[in-house]
Amino acid sequence: MTIFASQIERKFVRPVYITRLSKFLPNDPVSNDEMEKVLGLVNGKPSKARSIVLRNNGIKTRYYAFRDGKSTHSNVELCANAIRGLFDEALPLESIDILAVGTSSPEQVIPSHGSMVHGALGINKGVELISAMGTCCSSVQALKYAQMAIASGMAESAAGCGSEKMSTWMHASRFEPEVENLTKLEENGYIAFEKDFLRWMLSDGAAAVLLQSKPNENGNSYKIEWLETISYANELETCMYAGAIKNEDGSLTGWNDLSIEDWTKKSVFSVKQDTKMLAEHIVKKGGEFLKGLMEKYNLTSDKVDYFLPHMSSEFFKKPIKENLASIGLEINDEKWFYNLPRVGNVGSASAYMMLEELMNTNKVKKGDSILVMVPESARFSYAYLYLTVV
Repeated sequence: MTIFASQIERKFVRPVYITRLSKFLPNDPVSNDEMEKVLGLVNGKPSKARSIVLRNNGIKTRYYAFRDGKSTHSNVELCANAIRGLFDEALPLESIDILAVGTSSPEQVIPSHGSMVHGALGINKGVELISAMGTCCSSVQALKYAQMAIASGMAESAAGCGSEKMSTWMHASRFEPEVENLTKLEENGYIAFEKDFLRWMLSDGAAAVLLQSKPNENGNSYKIEWLETISYANELETCMYAGAIKNEDGSLTGWNDLSIEDWTKKSVFSVKQDTKMLAEHIVKKGGEFLKGLMEKYNLTSDKVDYFLPHMSSEFFKKPIKENLASIGLEINDEKWFYNLPRVGNVGSASAYMMLEELMNTNKVKKGDSILVMVPESARFSYAYLYLTVV
């Protein structure tokens, strides 16, 4: 049985609300047929994996901050643009106390992504900063820091953001040295499926949320009823990774212990995923964590009006639905809300993008309850948010 650190009673000073949401999607949407025109052909050949992956993932369009072999926006700019969208003359950017950001794809190792975003925003004051590095859960992990700061009375407001810029990592030019090496060795001139798979799954973009100690006076807000995260790295080896190679024993050898020659010949900095591990564990472990949360918070199906699952692929919808039923949380199709087919898998930004669209398209009404699920396959972390519209 999962042991929750939060079994120790939490006594917060006040509730916390998500009062504004914003997103930034770069350039025009890219259709399935246009993807290789943007990302390029590896070794001049169409991908063998592309049609298979796209047939299963349900994504019809996505966004890339990349055109004609050049970046149009950096990850920092994507994030800064989304955050600016939260503010106006009535509520200036300088009003925030905390900047809480998460990403899978920073442009640099040092400084932190959050520091770079703070610099790009042009805020005329210092702010408290939390910059979470990981994959899909990173933005929610940063959000939890901001939530606790406001709930404890240590801050009044925070801007949270999840942002991704994966297109440059997935461009064909990043794989050419590896393919050239394979060709010289008279091996197949295609990159391995574990690398090619994710080229057709990931998208660029950013979404931001404003946290405050009071709800909107006019319009709806999301009240954070609870937010829980967990890691299963103690049980499971790495599934998705970049900047490393995976060894036969399941361990990773990082880029700093590899030769510079290997960085290119083995496409060390490409994003890779063990799809067998993903299929075996991602749904099951998420259900295990949620079952404990159901018991802790007395969560039942009738207390969920909208279910927002972050999914990398629609392939997982049926297994997730079956898993939810097996733990006693049956959620009918009409309660599911996600925008994967339209915006793609935007990693750490995906949860915020669903919440933004749900709120800003006026789909919700006061009293609605929302369950958000964010799985992270990197080494199997999970986050769940339970919100009430007020």
